[in-house]
Amino acid sequence: MSVIRPIKAAVSTAALVFCLSVCALAVGLILAGATKSHASEVKLSAGLGQSVIPTEGGKVYLRLNLKALAHQRNSEDRPPINVGLVLDRSGSMRGKRIEAAKEAARMALSRLGQDDTVALVAYNHNVEVLQPARRAISHDVFTSAINRLKADGRTALFAGVTEGGRQVERYLKSRQVNRVILMSDGLANVGPSSPAALSKLGQELGGKGISVTTIGLGLGYNEDLMQKLALASDGNHAFAETPDDLIRIFNSEFGDALSIAAQDIEIIIEVRAGFKPVRILGRQGKIDGSRIKLKFNQLTALNERYVIVELDAAPSAPATDIDVASVETQYLDLQSGDRRSANARVHVSISAEKSKQEASIDKEVMSEITTQIATERSEKAVSLRDKGDLDGARQLLQENAKYIGRMREGYASGAAPASAKALKELEELEQQNVTAADNLDADNWSKQRKAMRYQQHKAKTRQSF
Repeated sequence: MSVIRPIKAAVSTAALVFCLSVCALAVGLILAGATKSHASEVKLSAGLGQSVIPTEGGKVYLRLNLKALAHQRNSEDRPPINVGLVLDRSGSMRGKRIEAAKEAARMALSRLGQDDTVALVAYNHNVEVLQPARRAISHDVFTSAINRLKADGRTALFAGVTEGGRQVERYLKSRQVNRVILMSDGLANVGPSSPAALSKLGQELGGKGISVTTIGLGLGYNEDLMQKLALASDGNHAFAETPDDLIRIFNSEFGDALSIAAQDIEIIIEVRAGFKPVRILGRQGKIDGSRIKLKFNQLTALNERYVIVELDAAPSAPATDIDVASVETQYLDLQSGDRRSANARVHVSISAEKSKQEASIDKEVMSEITTQIATERSEKAVSLRDKGDLDGARQLLQENAKYIGRMREGYASGAAPASAKALKELEELEQQNVTAADNLDADNWSKQRKAMRYQQHKAKTRQSF
């Protein structure tokens, strides 16, 4: 018996240790699952417009796709917002415009919570901080400041944006949405006023992690200035033709800000031997030999971001599974606060058989490539019209519409067609080019040009509104 008791005790102890280990493992898995469910994973995918290319080489397009797989979240667990509202109150804003701007600002405030920070800045020829940056614990003080707004004077837009950025910087943090929202209806006529100067300001703010959204109201603002400011900071841009459009756009803008899932996104593409990077379509980035670097400030859970790179493939003998490029992205997960990464590799086959080449076309990828190519042509049409070449601009837009139509029909037919969403976007883009070609005369050009800049910005950045 004296021998059996120690054996039983040892068995019991082993069983207890085993049970505790299993329980600990189960708890760990549960906690890991819980942590994962609160993470905003970014899915990275990369592919070519066709997976089989000709032996003679030539132009090849690489597309990257970034999509935040953020889980549905409520207002309690979203990242806080640090926003500077910058409102034009110059003389051109008198009447319905200033009232619409005030109503849009009040609506924006209603969507903010106690963990959010907001500053109110108004400008005419001077800049006034209506309310310095502070927590949005009570909306009364902000609402009172908005209600006192009156319109007069000229337009010191540069100084207004600079002060808005300064207010956001006071509470700048990495794990929150840092944004300046500018609304203006007029030309900048006090202080720096060129698109280049505002683009540089956008780059400076973007480099600090602050995006700038620009909303142009009416037909009197400089759309090049507003669009370049937004693009340089990876922000949104919108054209509000009438005061009634302001509230809808502000609502969409704050819906975008409330859904940011990842920030400070860095992308590195290493292109393999036999393929040479030529250019990046629709995006600012750096090509250094075989390496490409890009950066996005933010990624929302509402839309996807794309990068299109044109490559030059060298002639090669037939082969299978050739390495084209490796891609790495690093980003800040706003929900977990962790720095995360995702990777992808791109391969291709080489064949002299045209049937294999055509069968390998990825129609979903090609639809996005078509969008970016067509957007470049639309920008060229604007440049031609600005130089007074109406016939050249009209011809280019008409040819662009036909090009989009041909591509859309091809991607809608056969095996593995493009998605209904992609085809609809191409159809809308085709119609936009048709409309633009019909509105190049002096009476319609101001409105049409603003609409085109807005459409071009949306196509480049994949803006959701």
